[in-house]
Amino acid sequence: MREEKGAGRVAEALKGRALIGAVNWAEVLSRLVQAGGDPVEIASRALSYGDGGLLELVPFDEEQAREVARLRRPTQPLGLSLADRAALALGRLRRLRVLTTDRAWRSLRLSIRIEVIR
Repeated sequence: MREEKGAGRVAEALKGRALIGAVNWAEVLSRLVQAGGDPVEIASRALSYGDGGLLELVPFDEEQAREVARLRRPTQPLGLSLADRAALALGRLRRLRVLTTDRAWRSLRLSIRIEVIR
């Protein structure tokens, strides 16, 4: 977000196919509201509904919910939140790389491609 460390890598990822799950999108919007931003404006510019936008919003469904639950035990030592596990679940199910700023994720031994961006 904004000009934080790692923002360049996110911008690079957005040039290709980029997905964000609904749980994680809610987290982004919440942080924008907290920082005084307008989440409606940001959402309309960033999300793609097939019109060439930057992000594709993926609804949270039962399959992801089951995967989030499966990830509970192996991620518990790191204290990962439900939103963290939702991002990992979407990455695993879609076989996509998951970008994070959390260096602790490097220690996860999961069948998920994780890239720490800062």
